[in-house]
Amino acid sequence: MPEFQSIKDDDLQTKTLKVWIEAMGKKGWTVEDLLEMPFTLLIEHTPINIVEHTRAVTRCSVQIADVLLEEYRDRIFINRDILLSGALLHDVGKLFEYIREDNRFVKSEEGKLLRHPISGAAFASKFDIPKEVIHIIAAHSKEGDGARRTVEAVIVNHADFVNFEALKV
Repeated sequence: MPEFQSIKDDDLQTKTLKVWIEAMGKKGWTVEDLLEMPFTLLIEHTPINIVEHTRAVTRCSVQIADVLLEEYRDRIFINRDILLSGALLHDVGKLFEYIREDNRFVKSEEGKLLRHPISGAAFASKFDIPKEVIHIIAAHSKEGDGARRTVEAVIVNHADFVNFEALKV
């Protein structure tokens, strides 16, 4: 995913990539698996994989941020590196939520107990990822509803749901 290169802070870029690599290794996923892994199990036979979805959410998040910054200038602050890291990691927990069974992807036992925002945030926190990024991962889906979200978390939440809803119709 070339979007990793957009994170300017080298340390955060390295940590963000490491979370994905370590999550893949922990569950034995390959890049080829990710290119076959559906971004959701809620849309039957979706042709969109987790890599495409992650890239789309990340790119949408950046575009939203750019418009907000252009329109509101110094009246709003968005940490682009935090936004990028959070968008790239928002669904990393799906690597724990899914298993491949009979050549199809289904919920794992772990996924039945903990949805991906929780497992992803817990896993990423082991890598000294900033708490603002952990917040985005944990709050990007319905688990964050009703809680106070940072501006970066609001952007990723909406970018994620725009992508999901657009593909659901």
